[in-house]
Amino acid sequence: MNTQSNAQSFDGQGSASMALSTTRPFYWSVRRELWENRSIYIAPLIATAVYLLGYLISLIWVPHSMRALAAAHDSTPQIVILAMPYAHAGMLITVIAFIVGIFYSLDALYGERRDRTILLWKSLPVSDRTTVLSKAVVPFVVLPIIVFVLTVALQIVMRLLSMAGALLGGGSVAAIWRQLPLFEMQLVLLYSLIVLALWHAPIYAWLILVSGYARRAPFLWAVLPPIAIGVFEKIALDTSHFGRLMHDRVFGFTEAAFDLKDKNGVPIDPHFIPLAQLAPGRFFSNPGLWLGLIVAAALLAAAMRMRRYQGPI
Repeated sequence: MNTQSNAQSFDGQGSASMALSTTRPFYWSVRRELWENRSIYIAPLIATAVYLLGYLISLIWVPHSMRALAAAHDSTPQIVILAMPYAHAGMLITVIAFIVGIFYSLDALYGERRDRTILLWKSLPVSDRTTVLSKAVVPFVVLPIIVFVLTVALQIVMRLLSMAGALLGGGSVAAIWRQLPLFEMQLVLLYSLIVLALWHAPIYAWLILVSGYARRAPFLWAVLPPIAIGVFEKIALDTSHFGRLMHDRVFGFTEAAFDLKDKNGVPIDPHFIPLAQLAPGRFFSNPGLWLGLIVAAALLAAAMRMRRYQGPI
């Protein structure tokens, strides 16, 4: 009876057990990365706090700046002037997260080999594929989510504080409330973060691969080979194709994902990009995007295989 009931229990819950066995290791591996690498969220939090403090100090000038804005007759659109501090907040947190992603990726596999914790993790029922993917998901998914949440929260607080400052100073909040489409800016931010994560995927994948290979100074191992290739091409062929390729991989997402000129051919100020200027169709049909994702997948597959045979340093 016990044998039969146990068999029935297994038959009834086998699929659930298999699902748990395939999802829980990945879930807890990602949680472990967040526990062990607190800079993933602490650095963007510090950047957010510093920017908010600076914005609080600047609030004493809000009434004056609103009056000056109303009387301004320069070529800068009013909506761009209003959007500047909010756009700068998003740019700052995004740049900080990009730097964090670079150094995290460089230490992702190198750190566990350096402190010999790789011996512990290899003794657990967690595959090399799960380990590498859990580390890759941090710069690909976790950091963009953190950036979006912090930026949206910061922008909402900034808007409330600016309205309160304008009221206390006897000014009007009409320009802040009506003329600044904050929700539209946040949709553009979300789109931009998705674009950045996909476009920079091969960069992070390359850094993770180097992290699993280098025995010391992973930063030099990551930077020197591309520099050497560019210098060799310049000396041997007097061309700069590889350098332009690297530049496009870092900064080329703007031309691929946005229409940076209006209908009259006038450049769009990057502090405020309307939803009409987004070009998701062009971006997702860009061959450079898919080639980069293929390269990223190949680099991560190489990192998985390399980790299988790597030991502590």
